[in-house]
Amino acid sequence: MHKYLIISLIVFSFFFPGLLRAQTTEGKINWLTFEQAVELAKKNPRKILIDVYTDWCGWCKKMDAETFSHPVIVRYVNENFYAVKFNAEQHEDVVFQNHTFKFISNGGRGYHELAAALLNNQLSYPSMAYLDENLQLLGAIPGFRQAKDLEPILKYIREDLYKKMAYDKFLQTFQGQVR
Repeated sequence: MHKYLIISLIVFSFFFPGLLRAQTTEGKINWLTFEQAVELAKKNPRKILIDVYTDWCGWCKKMDAETFSHPVIVRYVNENFYAVKFNAEQHEDVVFQNHTFKFISNGGRGYHELAAALLNNQLSYPSMAYLDENLQLLGAIPGFRQAKDLEPILKYIREDLYKKMAYDKFLQTFQGQVR
């Protein structure tokens, strides 16, 4: 019986690969490159969330595993933002707003000028930077965030509530979905 189940799954996956692929990508944030997000925002304006990370950052990996995989966060980000994963130590140039941002070597490591610009030269990881619909930097928030802590930040930024009230006042009435 077990043998027939395995054979059936193999045959099913051969004839319907798209169905299996859809299940494996469901529940994940649709991460884009910075360039992809900028182009999409030009055509269909939406705020951009930029996760600035490094490969060696343990808290960045924890945030990926716990916060950015939480179903409420995944759904909210995918529906309301263009999400970017940006490696603060990438070597590839990025052209943005008529400026070429480059990697700056600093001994064994270095940093990317775009990461420094997004984080106001406060290079700490993880950090999340936000651009508005006009590709203007709203600001950056450093540090690891649990899903329950990120959810109100996302709503506060997405709904332009930062223009109307202080964040601590907003938190007094916020009722999230993360449990």
